[in-house]
Amino acid sequence: MKAAREVKPLSSLCERVSVGHVGPTSMHYCDDGVPFLRTQNIGDNGLQLEDYKRVTPEFHASLKKSQLKQGDLLLGRVVTDVMKCGIVPAELGEANCANMILIRPKEGLLPEFLNYMIKSPFAQDYLLGKRVGSAQQVVNTGILKAWEVPHVTLEEQKRIVAVLDAAFEGLTRATEHAEANLQNARELFGAFLEELFLKNGEKWLSANLQDTVSENCTLSYGIVQPGDDVEGGLPVVRPTDLGVSLISRTGLKTIAPEKADGYARTRLQGDEILLCVRGTTGVVAKALPELEGGNVTRGIVPVRFDSQKMLQDFGYYQFRSRHIQEQIEAQTYGAALRQINIRDLRKLSFTFPEVKEQERLLPMLQNAQRNCEALIEVNLAKTRRHIRPPPIPPAKGLCRRTHIKLGSPDG
Repeated sequence: MKAAREVKPLSSLCERVSVGHVGPTSMHYCDDGVPFLRTQNIGDNGLQLEDYKRVTPEFHASLKKSQLKQGDLLLGRVVTDVMKCGIVPAELGEANCANMILIRPKEGLLPEFLNYMIKSPFAQDYLLGKRVGSAQQVVNTGILKAWEVPHVTLEEQKRIVAVLDAAFEGLTRATEHAEANLQNARELFGAFLEELFLKNGEKWLSANLQDTVSENCTLSYGIVQPGDDVEGGLPVVRPTDLGVSLISRTGLKTIAPEKADGYARTRLQGDEILLCVRGTTGVVAKALPELEGGNVTRGIVPVRFDSQKMLQDFGYYQFRSRHIQEQIEAQTYGAALRQINIRDLRKLSFTFPEVKEQERLLPMLQNAQRNCEALIEVNLAKTRRHIRPPPIPPAKGLCRRTHIKLGSPDG
């Protein structure tokens, strides 16, 4: 076995490992001042410079310890499940920062190499294991200064960075390709619905939503203030639950039953179409029979069709069609909170054949949905595989112990 390469504390390889400005800053903001980076300017993929604050030149000059240079590394000081890191680019120019850890490597340590090393799985595990605090967990600069890292030659650092740059470039292309396939799979079912409903719309019956629902379907909003979770309480469906096509009791918020008093109009029977009318309007899902007796919150309207006019499943597919979605989008208003009024919802125009024809078409619709969902799952799996970052390659001559410090998957 080759001898272990020397390891050194990070502080010995850097000019500075310190915390940016801590304290009030808003009174120093201005429109044409010096760029001022904060925690929200560090994302999963590095610095996010599309939107940052600016401070007066005088305030910037007074904060000498947090003034930034090209090649500095900025780390999120407050940490949740990942320690985010980014390199200050040349184009940012003169800049400053607040409440972030600033690392300035010496000449013998490439910023790109240190950036990759900090983002490696084993480095993340080590640093996250050193968090302190209760309300907010932070990684102290003392931990980073004492962190032992391999002392790798500059040439070897360049080799490793080149390997990883190439790997991430390929990763980006593969991810974009997988995401494009996923979007195509999602659009495929929409295209099938569009062809069915638009092709036949002129020869089918036409009616507003309010004229196609059953007598006991009032098209009403749900519970306005559901209150806190209550163990064993009444299940309620919220807009955030509508990410799947079938809604069961699993994972639903449960509330005190009396909170539903006065909301009998939205009490579920167990096979309603649940339509989102606040937030991402137009999203729909189907309630399973086990939700009988449950309810919904303000952002959802339960829909039950008159079975003599429209089969429940046929209505569900019509809600998902472009024909209905465009009508919902046209009636949706608001910027901060997008929503559609009940009066506009009731006027949505549906086209549908006789019930017997609906019965004939339903198996085709259900089969198309199953095929598209299977295709979506295949592409989701591909996307999940592609977004895994490559491990840092071992530096030449490193033994297993030092290799792990670099973030190898071995161990």
